[in-house]
Amino acid sequence: MGWENLTSISEFYLMGLSEQPEQQEVLFGLFLSMYLVTVAGNLLIILVIIADAYLHTPMYFFLANLSLADACFMSTTVPKMLANIWIQNHVISYAGCLSQLYFFMLFVMLEAFLLAVMAYDRYVAICHPLHYIMVMSPGLCVLLVSASWIMNALHSLLHTLLMNSLSFCADHKIPHFFCDINPLLSLSCTDPFINELVIFTIGGLAGLVCVLCLIISYTHIFSTILKIPSTQGKQKAFSTCSSHLSVVSLFFGTSFCVYFSPPSTRSAQKGTVASVMYTVVTPVLNPFIYSLRNRDIKSSLRKLIWVKKIHSPL
Repeated sequence: MGWENLTSISEFYLMGLSEQPEQQEVLFGLFLSMYLVTVAGNLLIILVIIADAYLHTPMYFFLANLSLADACFMSTTVPKMLANIWIQNHVISYAGCLSQLYFFMLFVMLEAFLLAVMAYDRYVAICHPLHYIMVMSPGLCVLLVSASWIMNALHSLLHTLLMNSLSFCADHKIPHFFCDINPLLSLSCTDPFINELVIFTIGGLAGLVCVLCLIISYTHIFSTILKIPSTQGKQKAFSTCSSHLSVVSLFFGTSFCVYFSPPSTRSAQKGTVASVMYTVVTPVLNPFIYSLRNRDIKSSLRKLIWVKKIHSPL
């Protein structure tokens, strides 16, 4: 089979979260609110980090990139779903579906990589505090983020090209609210063996690298924290990584349930619920987790608001 597009259809039908008419307005209001909160919250975090020179550190550089990834991540899926509910047209073009798949996979894997990089940053800060400035140099930080963007852009392109090589026949209804890879594979009338092999090899390897980085980093972090003699010192050290650990648990727990569960245990409903957790709920919670539990962010936000009040015209 060549790389040409073998599909016999020009569009897909996104079935969404519910086909019940009485639930459409509730879903529209709920997801619109969550989307606006997510975008506003993450953009506010980025603005605060840029505006306050005190936050120009590796940890907040990574957090700014994570916030950008979260805003883009949610913007890939939710606006289309809201438009479908509003105009009562659940059709998405073939090209639009593949584009959504590409950007979705880009930002979901980018978030995983950034969370792993942030775990390494916390490891150096807690386990080797005297060498932190030297190890986490600006050059290394830019290299880690740039490599994450480039590798995941290529990784997403590979999956999109492989998906484009499949043939989709009669059934074009996607039991999901966006073009995810597993629902699309289930609609293929050609053997998706190569696609599934790439998911479990390259995708699995990328996920394994991120998970190993997280496990190794936090193993050393917890070991170092337990050696701190005072309870206050332990609490202070743990508070620097508790927010990150909360996001990691929620994001990786739900995403692994979707992509690495055995095919025999998968169901469209379970997959959709799990997808909502890490595509919508996690990005919504991230700004609250990182701002409400972070003294530096809250302090910088208060200063930013105070300065605007002083300089605003009466």
